[in-house]
Amino acid sequence: MNTQETEQDKVLLRVGLGTRVEVDLVDESGGCEHLAFDIVPDAQADFAHGFLGAGNPLAQAILGQLAGGLVPYRVGDVVQVRVLSVTQAVRAPSDDVAAKRQAVIQQAVAQSDRISDMAFALAVGSKWGDYDPGDTKDTA
Repeated sequence: MNTQETEQDKVLLRVGLGTRVEVDLVDESGGCEHLAFDIVPDAQADFAHGFLGAGNPLAQAILGQLAGGLVPYRVGDVVQVRVLSVTQAVRAPSDDVAAKRQAVIQQAVAQSDRISDMAFALAVGSKWGDYDPGDTKDTA
């Protein structure tokens, strides 16, 4: 057995940027939800693909923890996070995550604007109905 491999196996990593983390979210009833993700800078965060931004509240709660740690974390019915394993991340997030996020935001804003325009048009139409303020007749 190689001595160098043995020493590397004994190195305990703390949760931080560039680590792959497996956790259990423990709820009030003792139930657990298992999650695995890589901690990355916020600009590269893409949780749907397993990349959690370091500024995220969950990441903030577990930063610096070792495997086996149990951390208080109250969100909804979750009360604790159990850190199961911490390893060096081997994947890299996509380079265009920020561009994809911006495109999604722009689509959402455009959709919101369309909905606001429709709501305004419906409100104006229902308020004024067939009334035409320029069509007043002097009855005197």
